[in-house]
Amino acid sequence: MPIKNRLAEMHAEITGWRRYLHENPELEFACQNTAGFVVDRLRDFGITDITTGVGKSGVVARIEGKSNTSGRVIGLRADMDALPILEATGKDYASKTPGKMHACGHDGHTAILLGAAKYLAETRNFDGTVVLIFQPAEENGGGGRAMCRDGLMERWGIQEVYGLHNMPGLPEGAFAMRPGALMASTDQFEITLTGRGGHAAAPHQAIDTNLAAAQVVVALQSIASRNVNPLDHVVVSVCTLRSDTEAFNVIPQTVLLRGTVRALSSQVRDLAQERLTKLTAATAEAYGCVAEIDYLRDYPVTVNDADSVAIAGDVAALVTPQVDRDTPPIMAGEDFSFMLEERPGAYVFLGVGDGPGLHHPKYDFNDAVIPVGCSWFAELVEQRMPAA
Repeated sequence: MPIKNRLAEMHAEITGWRRYLHENPELEFACQNTAGFVVDRLRDFGITDITTGVGKSGVVARIEGKSNTSGRVIGLRADMDALPILEATGKDYASKTPGKMHACGHDGHTAILLGAAKYLAETRNFDGTVVLIFQPAEENGGGGRAMCRDGLMERWGIQEVYGLHNMPGLPEGAFAMRPGALMASTDQFEITLTGRGGHAAAPHQAIDTNLAAAQVVVALQSIASRNVNPLDHVVVSVCTLRSDTEAFNVIPQTVLLRGTVRALSSQVRDLAQERLTKLTAATAEAYGCVAEIDYLRDYPVTVNDADSVAIAGDVAALVTPQVDRDTPPIMAGEDFSFMLEERPGAYVFLGVGDGPGLHHPKYDFNDAVIPVGCSWFAELVEQRMPAA
């Protein structure tokens, strides 16, 4: 692989950063230690234009090239947060905080962007400005949305934005991407069904919320099978079903259902929400219950700009011959979508080979791909803003 020599030399150092971050995971917006570590490294690289507290705990830094006749400003983003999972890797650098771990590789993403930052700060072999974006709360909380609301794009004049995510199962060091919808919207719903509790021996005197809940679960599956075009994509999953009693002989007064709705287009997203609301209310009424529905529209569809994907793919091909430019979309969500709603750009997958999947307690980022990711970020800058 034509990895940049300087980044190959830095591999052990960047790996050390990654493993420190792995040992010290932080959740959602509470990324103060991680942000502090990032700021310290950026200052070590001689970068002085650093802003903290963007989107609560995000970090934004600027690197100017040797010249700036192009006026181009490119944003590069990495996420910093971990997950509330008890780690089971058994590694020497495993999480020091029980119940928190980097099970999605954000430690690797942060380290990769730091490595690219060090290289770019040393060489500055480009004509324009790079904006480094270290984002909190991707897993939950919408850190990308919070940073955009803090004026990320406007304050730093970002014209296009790029990011990457590691992908288990994709060959080590390979890239995969696609124009258009790459990842799904991720909405959440909470349904409370209220009936009339009673004795299990006298169901005719009660209004059985469990029966109504079971019918709601079944009815919601008709959204994908009977309301959405079979050529489109939607997932409706009821993931929690809990009543207000654990007794063997009590019909509960209330039942709570929680779940998620995922789609690859805004039209299907809207349709799914409409049908969920109507089906739930009608089914509950049919069984004598009252339904309260709390529907949260969360991360939008992650939509890659076609021209930006072409650029990202061409750059990836300079780093490795393993480039898939038309990978199938996935139904997981990503709050980089908020940045792509404001500026053209591309989100790509970086293969880490076989092993436990994302969000698994035995997952660990594959450090072998660090120079690949760093080289892609750095080459992207140098190709998109060639030195004058």
